[in-house]
Amino acid sequence: MDEPDADGGGVVAVGSASAEPGTLDRGWLTVGDLPTGGTERLPVAVANGAADGPTLWLTGGVHGDEATGVAVVQDAAATFGDRLADLAGVVVAVPVVSPAGLRRNARETYYADEDPNRHFPDADAESARPPKLQERIDARLYAAITGESSDEGNEFSVDAVGTDATADALIDCHTAGVGSEPFAIRDRVLYGDRRNEAEAAALSEDLGRLVEAFGLPVVREYPAAEYVEENLQRSTAGAVLNEAGISAFTAELGAHSVVDDALLDAGVAGVVGVAVELGLLDEVPESASEPGVGVAPAPVEFPVRRFRGPTTDISGLVRHRVAAGDAFDEGDVLASVVDAAGAERGTVEADRDGYVLGRAEGLAVYEGDAIGSLAVRDAGDLVVPRDGDD
Repeated sequence: MDEPDADGGGVVAVGSASAEPGTLDRGWLTVGDLPTGGTERLPVAVANGAADGPTLWLTGGVHGDEATGVAVVQDAAATFGDRLADLAGVVVAVPVVSPAGLRRNARETYYADEDPNRHFPDADAESARPPKLQERIDARLYAAITGESSDEGNEFSVDAVGTDATADALIDCHTAGVGSEPFAIRDRVLYGDRRNEAEAAALSEDLGRLVEAFGLPVVREYPAAEYVEENLQRSTAGAVLNEAGISAFTAELGAHSVVDDALLDAGVAGVVGVAVELGLLDEVPESASEPGVGVAPAPVEFPVRRFRGPTTDISGLVRHRVAAGDAFDEGDVLASVVDAAGAERGTVEADRDGYVLGRAEGLAVYEGDAIGSLAVRDAGDLVVPRDGDD
């Protein structure tokens, strides 16, 4: 992990939030103009510790209906704001990355009705058209997080005064789906044009320490080919990790639309645990919960990765046989598919060992639809070539 700047300890500014050492300030990061007048802006809180140290960024609400992630970032910022005398370094919190999604309580924005978490910078992304608004917004936030230039010379360039706000680590807070188990996603670190294999291995080691410190069950991300196919290298954490080379991971905190108070506590505790691992705090404060509070450990002992499936080869109505958190073996029946009158048409079986993260939403399924989100046994490497097919 990169060492913090030796000349730190000055004012830290992100957008209009400007914090002297030992203070917390809140403001706005302007990222675009609106056609009806006014600007699109992201809320920012900067907690600047009394002593020098690393910089941790927290983001939430990149999907507008993922309420618990927003609340975790808000409450974590307040927690650090109450402990500025003990804080060695900086915490930058952006609770709502997608105001346009929040306004409609939806995953997608109304800019182009696309996933806003698939437009962060990727030097290998090719397009003959100029970037649209969401891509520009994501690039401007990415520039603030990584310290890389974006939109040089225009009114939305991000300037920091005193100590810069370049991240040493980032936690992106999400929710996964109705009834989902909480977990932390550990992306595989890709090597190739950005970094060599040894550099990728060092980055992956740093990342592993932070994900474990968060305290939730760890689920590895998809294999490299699927990861790139899904454009996850252009997600918030994926771009910060695999484009910029900064340790970053995603926390999935249960269901969307309503704040889950138990997982809110677990999320804030996880952020504090990462802050201790980074050296921002010497120890977990007595007033704070230990990482992993209220969250059951994974029901399996082997490494797992995310998997959407299995899929059904018949259409009908799905009747699940397992619940979130249940372990299963290869060959176990996970669901039945019945016709509208209730007669069974077939079953859907597990093709590998693992456990259930959550059920797919909706009652009706078509041929080829996944019936759930699973954590399945993973024997793949954590450091892989970008064009790998593990």
